[in-house]
Amino acid sequence: MSVFGRVVPAALIGFSLFFVTPAMAETLNGALAKAYQNNATLNAARAGVRVTNEGVPLAKSGYRPQIVGSGGISATHTVTNQRGSDILTGQFGVQIQQSIFDGFQTQNNVRAAEARVRASHESLRNTEQNVLFNAVAAYMDVIRDRRIAAFRQRNLEFLAEQVRAAESRFEVGEGTRTDVAQAQASRSAAEAQLAAARAQVQVSEATYRQLIGENPGQLQATGPAANLLPASMQAAIDVAARQHPAILATQHLVDASSFVVKAAEGALLPQLNAQASVQSQVRRGPDTSGLPGVGMTTTTTNSATVGLNLTVPIYSGGRTSAQVRQSKEQLGQARIEVDVSRSQVLQAVTSAWTQYIAARETTAASRLVVSAAELALSGVTEERNVGQRTTLDVLNAQGDVINAQINLASSERDVVVASYAILSAIGALSVRRLGLPVAEHRPQEHYDAVKDLWHGTRTPDGR
Repeated sequence: MSVFGRVVPAALIGFSLFFVTPAMAETLNGALAKAYQNNATLNAARAGVRVTNEGVPLAKSGYRPQIVGSGGISATHTVTNQRGSDILTGQFGVQIQQSIFDGFQTQNNVRAAEARVRASHESLRNTEQNVLFNAVAAYMDVIRDRRIAAFRQRNLEFLAEQVRAAESRFEVGEGTRTDVAQAQASRSAAEAQLAAARAQVQVSEATYRQLIGENPGQLQATGPAANLLPASMQAAIDVAARQHPAILATQHLVDASSFVVKAAEGALLPQLNAQASVQSQVRRGPDTSGLPGVGMTTTTTNSATVGLNLTVPIYSGGRTSAQVRQSKEQLGQARIEVDVSRSQVLQAVTSAWTQYIAARETTAASRLVVSAAELALSGVTEERNVGQRTTLDVLNAQGDVINAQINLASSERDVVVASYAILSAIGALSVRRLGLPVAEHRPQEHYDAVKDLWHGTRTPDGR
């Protein structure tokens, strides 16, 4: 077994103990729960799913009758032999039209809409995964950058002490002006590095605020999600190919495109509609019967009509045929998109898994480097005190310690982020899998509420 294999378990066990964290510090799961509730991108995606859900009742309207009321009133003034007359006419009616056969267009449009709904629900799951993963990365970035800023602060304090020590030794004749200048240069560089580190902390905190919805307070250190990962990379690939929402969404879009082809072909078939109408006409004007003593009369005429209307398409200028061909090409594109999504997911699994293994080994090695660098610094400092080393040697040793500590902080961040990247790549980065303390969003509830609605303009939430 390699040295990395021997030290990785101990490194992982000690990871979560790196900090002593206040009892009220924010946990990773708590931050993810807030991102799940507050993230604007995720809420916009949920709204988009609700929009897609309404496509099903829109398509189902093709099954239902169309009822139209009409009415009109007109006044006519005529002059005959210098005598005027006024005629007032009112007409009111109701027309009903019911599709009996439309070439199966409505049936296939409904099925296409239902497939799009399923695709949108999977796309929403994919968006949830992306948001949660980005939140994990933002959480760990804040922890890493705060640690780096703390290392830079301690480094500046150490170098300031080295400047004071070099000046004291120079005053008593035990050092040189070169030692003082070297210490002062290192201190100035440390000040610039500290300013850059603090700026990076502010950038990371702004990203955290954007994703999670509030400013980061004290954040509790956390370890990788090792207990949630598959046993091997091949097992992860198998799980991803079976359940990743990006793949499932494109498969549902293939179904939708196939139904769109059938609906387009239905426009080439005969269409049969049933029609019925009821009309009433009221006329008030001069009597035309010729009876004496009768001036103005009101006449009411009622009528009802029932019939069938058969339409047989013969030639539409090539429009319908072009629509059929276009929909077939779209179906072919959708099938290719499934292969694209599958290859992207499998690449992401491989990349995340290898990065996770590399980050674990790098973390273990970095721990050894930090211990060795701290030991070397202590030895070089003692040797400098007895005249066997120079101030430059101490400064170089201190630089090695800081670099080792920063590398360790970065690799520990990478271990955690890579473990959650694997969960995201296999389609398992979900509220349920993580056990987040938040109610899971269920888009199916909105779909069930609207899919069979015949009327009403209020949304299920009361708007």
